Amino acid sequence: MSDLIRPYGDTTGDGMVQVSFTLPVPHDKRAEGAALQLAEKMGMRPALLVHAKAIGPDFTFFVVYGSVTHLVDLRDVQVVERDYPLLAAKDVNAALKKQLRRPLVVVGACIGTDAHTVGIDAILNIKGFAGEKGLEYYSEITVVNLGAQVLVPDLVERARAEQADAVLVSQVVTQRDAHIHNTQEMSAAFREAYPAGRAPLLVVGGPRFDEGSAATLGVDRVFGKGTTPGEVASYLVHAITTRGADASGDPPRGTRQPARNRKDPR
Repeated sequence: MSDLIRPYGDTTGDGMVQVSFTLPVPHDKRAEGAALQLAEKMGMRPALLVHAKAIGPDFTFFVVYGSVTHLVDLRDVQVVERDYPLLAAKDVNAALKKQLRRPLVVVGACIGTDAHTVGIDAILNIKGFAGEKGLEYYSEITVVNLGAQVLVPDLVERARAEQADAVLVSQVVTQRDAHIHNTQEMSAAFREAYPAGRAPLLVVGGPRFDEGSAATLGVDRVFGKGTTPGEVASYLVHAITTRGADASGDPPRGTRQPARNRKDPR
């Protein structure tokens, strides 16, 4: 198999692609011509307009189909490979019980103005996602789900109060890179609030995150779309084991009484 590949549409290597976009113009023949002009400037030749629909009086949505000459070199593709094994729930519990000798405490939230809790609930709630139970299902994980629109200072304060080992943040709202700004604000706040090396694990997830951007964002791990609770649980075991006896850097807190999994009443 060649490392150089081209998009496929009707026949192998024909370069056919389909793109959709919106232009801030009313739907008429001139708007359709503008859409085709844009497609050609993007390198689509010939470009075929297959769909156009008005979105109110001043905008039009388009779908354009056409051929491009660009090649993709698979040798230049960079992805974040999973560097830890996927564990069954019983193995996660056994590993945490052996490593921590107490439940792992996870605080989760959607921060800023983000009110979309589907992602964080899919990971935390017992009903889970994609046929996998959420972290509330694990006997050795205590979950505190703060819900939506949590201010960063409140998240830090609650994480400290719960002696959190890990903080999970979901960001779905991405307009003007809100997910990036919110995450960087959060990571900076935790660095300021905790001594070096003693902050909880910071894990963020959402459909628009680049999984290779953890260092730029100041977090320990970034998960993209389609992440399952089992992947997150397995990562937490891996990260805790890597960090040592305790994710916060303290001696194991085996005498602490485990709290119940709970969702913030707000």
